[in-house]
Amino acid sequence: MRRYPVYIYLLLIVLAVAVTGIISPHSPYTIELNAILQSPSFTHWLGTDELGRDILVRIGQGVWLSALVGCVVACSTATLGITIGLVSGYFGGWVDQLLMRITDTFLAFPGILLAIAFTALAGPSLTNVLIALSLMGWVGFARLARAQVLGLKQSDFVSAAQLSGQRNRSILLRYILPNAATPLIIEFTFAMAGAIVAEAGLSFLGLGVQAPTPSLGAMLKEGARYMLVAPHAVLAPGMVLMTIVLTINLIGDSLRNHLDKRDSNA
Repeated sequence: MRRYPVYIYLLLIVLAVAVTGIISPHSPYTIELNAILQSPSFTHWLGTDELGRDILVRIGQGVWLSALVGCVVACSTATLGITIGLVSGYFGGWVDQLLMRITDTFLAFPGILLAIAFTALAGPSLTNVLIALSLMGWVGFARLARAQVLGLKQSDFVSAAQLSGQRNRSILLRYILPNAATPLIIEFTFAMAGAIVAEAGLSFLGLGVQAPTPSLGAMLKEGARYMLVAPHAVLAPGMVLMTIVLTINLIGDSLRNHLDKRDSNA
């Protein structure tokens, strides 16, 4: 498996830690009115924003926030979606019909619009962003898990486990889930990337993390007003956001190629 996307992602996290705690002496919240919209220099490596705050340090905090949102949302949506998909595909009948109709109902709504509506009603905050993105992200996991279960529950090893008297929960967790893990792991990486982009979009619209907490999406919104006089205020967070999402997608592609090759050799 090509490991360079993993190294790039880890490097971004390490740089975020170093910038916020070791390399830069600046605080992401300190306002310097005599340093408003300064271009990149030895004092401020990526320049300053409209309040004179160091952009490099704020990007470091924004990377931390993006990593947090991506991990939490991907874990919560994977847990909920995989559970629904396993139960639906394994038991079938009215259970499958009920759970899939609920899934289709959520699928009928555009995910980002559902997240916007929820955060607009509940109020903008990090907690509400996490809840909103979790509400819209589990559907893909549920449908994928169900499809895997439908193909596996007729297998000989599942029939043998059922004849041996093992409980349904044990069969799902010990036999079906490990054999369905490959596409779900790949979906997990893409869910992380989607959550990071969605959080940036909500923050750009003013419905995400609120000031003064740094967010890459909020930094894009703030810098867009001064794009002609201070393009670095938009380019720096935009390039970092693009790099994070591209790197996670490359990790997913590498995992898919590696796992497909391993399965074909098995």
